[in-house]
Amino acid sequence: MNVSKKLISWYSVNKRNLPWRNTTNPYYIWLSEIILQQTQVAQGLPYYDAFITNYPTVFDLAKAEESQVLKLWQGLGYYSRARNLHASAKYIVSELNGMFPNTFTEILKLKGVGDYTASAIASISFNEPTAVVDGNVYRVLARVYGIYTPINTGKGFKEFKALAQELIDKKQPATFNQAVMEFGARLCRPKNPDCPNCPFNNACIALEKNDIGVLPVKLKALKVKKKYFNFIVILSEDEKTIVEQREGSGIWQNLYQFPLIESKKAVEFSVIADHLKDFIPLKNKVFDLSLYNEKAIIHKLSHQHLYTKFWIVSLKSSLPEGISVKKIHDFPVPILISNFIEQFNF
Repeated sequence: MNVSKKLISWYSVNKRNLPWRNTTNPYYIWLSEIILQQTQVAQGLPYYDAFITNYPTVFDLAKAEESQVLKLWQGLGYYSRARNLHASAKYIVSELNGMFPNTFTEILKLKGVGDYTASAIASISFNEPTAVVDGNVYRVLARVYGIYTPINTGKGFKEFKALAQELIDKKQPATFNQAVMEFGARLCRPKNPDCPNCPFNNACIALEKNDIGVLPVKLKALKVKKKYFNFIVILSEDEKTIVEQREGSGIWQNLYQFPLIESKKAVEFSVIADHLKDFIPLKNKVFDLSLYNEKAIIHKLSHQHLYTKFWIVSLKSSLPEGISVKKIHDFPVPILISNFIEQFNF
């Protein structure tokens, strides 16, 4: 069974016309791969277009302010991807004179770039025969070959990487890599794969054993934690509010948010009111407090669920240290905050 030949043949007929498939420019390929990490193509495409428009070269991206990059990234989540993208652009410009590294080993040194992304760039841009292994590839190979080794283990990665490397077409590695990923995304889907029209349906072990829904095997993740966020939205008589920048290395590092009261469980009105008595911008001032959403908004992240409420503080005086509510749209914020801003219609 010539898996490589069948995949490439299928791809030649079924591939989607995507902008990053019409170029070998490593900067464009890199952008697309970082954006598409943990992001569906339909969602990522507008972001790719926006980045290419605003930062057509790695020099443009390197010159940008981090806040501008984060604002453009807003809505994609996993903001460390954007910060690493920006940091690597600066590195390429300052340390490599703007020349993108052209081997798998050198590309792998870029911040935020792992085996998969380095393999994709090296093969597509520089024709290096190094195989990609992502969720789509795991699924295709696990099902066709009947591999039950858990994919989220070191042993699993090595096994699948070795098999993919064995299968890759050395003469056209870019086409093979894109073919197997496209095949997994469009035909050998996680749910409801199109097995009747699959070129491997006579040889697929998972289909033969009726294990399509079992493969690939993945060990269960750790229990998701619950957190309770209470955002304080201050609105003063002079139409100002307060936002603050998150620090540290958390999920929303360097993004902006309304003042936050984090609790271990859902809290009552009186608890928030007591907290605000000592909140410096509100101390000794008259204000009304109301709850914007009675039902908590649940924002699901990979490792935690945020149960969120927005509390509106109507301040009956000016707020000298605040910012104009008209400028609230200028700040890079988490999508959770962005959605509230749009709904509240500042």
